[in-house]
Amino acid sequence: MSISAPEATRFYLTAPSPCPYLQGREERKMFTHLSGNRAQGLHQLLADNGFRRSQNLVYRPNCRDCSACMSARVCVKNFTARKRHKRIIRANRDVVAKVGHPQATDEQYEIFSRYLKARHEGGGMTNMSEEDYQDMIEDTAVDTSVVEYRLKAEKGDENAGRLLAVCLTDNMADGYSMVYSFFDPEMSRRSPGSFLILDHIERARTNGLAYVYLGYLVEKSAKMSYKSEFRPLQVQYMDRGWLDYETFSSQKARS
Repeated sequence: MSISAPEATRFYLTAPSPCPYLQGREERKMFTHLSGNRAQGLHQLLADNGFRRSQNLVYRPNCRDCSACMSARVCVKNFTARKRHKRIIRANRDVVAKVGHPQATDEQYEIFSRYLKARHEGGGMTNMSEEDYQDMIEDTAVDTSVVEYRLKAEKGDENAGRLLAVCLTDNMADGYSMVYSFFDPEMSRRSPGSFLILDHIERARTNGLAYVYLGYLVEKSAKMSYKSEFRPLQVQYMDRGWLDYETFSSQKARS
């Protein structure tokens, strides 16, 4: 991997630990810190090279003998919603999004806790305290927003204004990077995870942005493979730069 990062940028490697996506594998990450006036530019540079942000760290998998994690981004200009996407949009037509500053609330944390218990029981984030959650949302050195999704306020509806989902989003020069999203597990029939991606795609299109960064696509992981539904998609595989996912998949299948 060749990254023209500022000379003062130091990269580190974590010790091997159990992989959260593929059973029996170990993961190792390369990371560096974001701080000061150079943070936004460095974040963009590293995102272009497949890195992701977590608080004031940016990281990228650097695993021995495994390249399953591929950074993925939706190509907004050529994206066309499929039938399933249109059904999801219709199912959430009573949802409104509000973009705000990265500020944690008790209401968010309550849903976050229930989401982790329902969807990621036993995962590394399950025991996060409210203070940990606040750090995840507010500890950022780059341009970040929190997008809240609520049911529309309608008379006579006891659920009016109810918080449905939240997405922590970094505002990049060329798009939106969806850092972390979660939703009320009682609302899972609405496919809120997919709806949040569709909403970010539409907002990126409206604002003339090229990409929506989805994080890592892991084809053999049920938790991470769903991202391949949002095509046209580009992925980074090893050190080959951004590749068209469909072309990459077809070439991989023939090899």
